[in-house]
Amino acid sequence: MNRFTPLTSTALARLVHAVLFVAASALGSAAAAEAPSVAVGVVTHRAVGQGIEFEGVLQAVKQSTLSAQASGRITQWLVKAGDRVKSGQLLAVIDDRVSQAGLNQAQAQVAQADAQLTQAQAQFARTQDLHAKGFVSKAALDVAESQYKSAQAGSSGALAGKTQSQLAQGFTRLTAPYDGWVLTTHAEAGDLALPGAPLVTVYAPQPMRAVTHVPASRQAAASQAAQVEVRLPDGQWVSPVAKATVPAADPVSQTVEWRLEMPAMAMAGMVPGQQVQVRFASAQAQRLMVPAQAVFRRGELSAVYVVRDAPASGGAGGAASGFALRAVRLGASHGPAGFEVLAGLNSGDRVALDPLRAGLAGARPAATQP
Repeated sequence: MNRFTPLTSTALARLVHAVLFVAASALGSAAAAEAPSVAVGVVTHRAVGQGIEFEGVLQAVKQSTLSAQASGRITQWLVKAGDRVKSGQLLAVIDDRVSQAGLNQAQAQVAQADAQLTQAQAQFARTQDLHAKGFVSKAALDVAESQYKSAQAGSSGALAGKTQSQLAQGFTRLTAPYDGWVLTTHAEAGDLALPGAPLVTVYAPQPMRAVTHVPASRQAAASQAAQVEVRLPDGQWVSPVAKATVPAADPVSQTVEWRLEMPAMAMAGMVPGQQVQVRFASAQAQRLMVPAQAVFRRGELSAVYVVRDAPASGGAGGAASGFALRAVRLGASHGPAGFEVLAGLNSGDRVALDPLRAGLAGARPAATQP
């Protein structure tokens, strides 16, 4: 016999409703207890430097593309991109059998010339002694002296040939010109090296510079800027220690190249080729600014979470109740001062300083930060 009494449809509906009511109450209480509190900042006018900005790139001041100075197959390739090298370190070896044979021949010629010089010197000394005693004529002495001078010239020529062969032999050894890193390689073992053909590019990590190209029409404004700043890939704004311009405009792009020497301390961890932002700042002006940490981007959209005030019973504004997402149009970045606001916000608006937490359900404003 079944001990359980079947539930009617009405009783079952009441039971399900009660369970759902209890669950909803529990979830609501948990959500209220876990509602995040988000610090907020104020959108206000601030004095910031005005100017113009251009894209730039980091470059190593000392960067060299090493080329072959002798023809031949590359028999040894000892480095790869990313390797650290020391000054004078061997990077590659080109087949040196021809140059080695030339060096051996030059050394043999030096030995032969030295022997001839020794013999001519001794003959000249004997002839001088015999001439002094009257046993040989002046003509014989002149011949001995001529032979001695010829042997001296032959010895000098042999030494010059040996030096030339040694240089040619050295051209088969590719070495690092200074301490640095291998940026890229242009050949591998077994490739044919030709005079002037690039083989490897090396650079020294310090010093580095930022290079930007200013349109010729804005060159006057850039030259008159009160301050030049460079925004590094890590977001830090740094002032260069020195700056210079190429005294000519590019005939195709109509731009002037600016070279900004960067401080060594700020360049730790930076590598050539990274993109930077260069700002030529002039006099300060009042601009509406929003804190940088309040802005988040999704593709081409820039937005902030603005504190939303709950309406009071009489229709006037009430206490803060949460956040509302608002799209904004931003201008130039001023580092720690934040972004210029072109549209979407008003002075006095309060914005969440942690957009990720502000987007969570039940998020509430916390203390306002200056």
